[in-house]
Amino acid sequence: MSAGADDGGLSLGWRSDLVFARFDGHVSDHGSHWRVLTPSNPTFWWGNFLLFRHAPGPGDFERWMALFDQEIAAPQPQSRHRAFGVDVGGRLALPSDFAAAGFTLNEATVLTLSRGQQLAPREPPAGFEFRVLDLPRDSTAVVDKQVVVDAARHEPVGYRLFAQRQMARYAAMQRAGLGHWFGLVATVDGRTALVASCGLFRDPARSDGLGRFQYVSTHPAWRRRGLCTALVHAACRHGFEAMHLRTLVMVADPADVAIGLYESLGFRRGLSTWQLERPPR
Repeated sequence: MSAGADDGGLSLGWRSDLVFARFDGHVSDHGSHWRVLTPSNPTFWWGNFLLFRHAPGPGDFERWMALFDQEIAAPQPQSRHRAFGVDVGGRLALPSDFAAAGFTLNEATVLTLSRGQQLAPREPPAGFEFRVLDLPRDSTAVVDKQVVVDAARHEPVGYRLFAQRQMARYAAMQRAGLGHWFGLVATVDGRTALVASCGLFRDPARSDGLGRFQYVSTHPAWRRRGLCTALVHAACRHGFEAMHLRTLVMVADPADVAIGLYESLGFRRGLSTWQLERPPR
């Protein structure tokens, strides 16, 4: 479990991200950085990483790599990736030594929604139903959809194992009363099909009404029908009314068209989070 709920002044994006590692992993403050470990899912890049309070500077490549080896890879040999979060207020550029070593830099836009910001209802189109899913009963359907959604980016066997471990975490959080997984379902040839889904959870150690979305996605065969918009709107309403949350956090790729979708529901952009990552070698 986490070493504590003190966020040490972390930005909202990272603070809400650590909700999940604090539930079933280890989050510890090491002064210049935070160490995040998820022993139940060691191949999860962003469940096993170092989060720094400053941008990388001269000499940091060797130091950061050594720290990762010592604090992540040594206790968890399966964590063969390298992942560093950076919590800074301005923009970040990929240093040449990190680039030469095969790292990429990713920016994620943090969006927030309060109850007063939520715009007009977006009901599901005819033939689709919003449901609060029952985990782990519905986990297989969620994982099957996620594997299809990410088929172009990940090797399917390893990714399925990763997704199954993630859904086991979310099922445990649901049992603990910390949130839910949601879906839009359609009836196809007499059978129910999960066409879009997402999660929404809160921090077990806080009472500030902060909720964080997880993995909003629509099956490729069902896109461009307004399903994602209807799903997120209904999940937000559930978060405010049933979970008594006050602020909802969504993190998204700034180049993704989904940003406009979230803004159409009332979400507003805030500071970005920054991630330097390298696949296993």
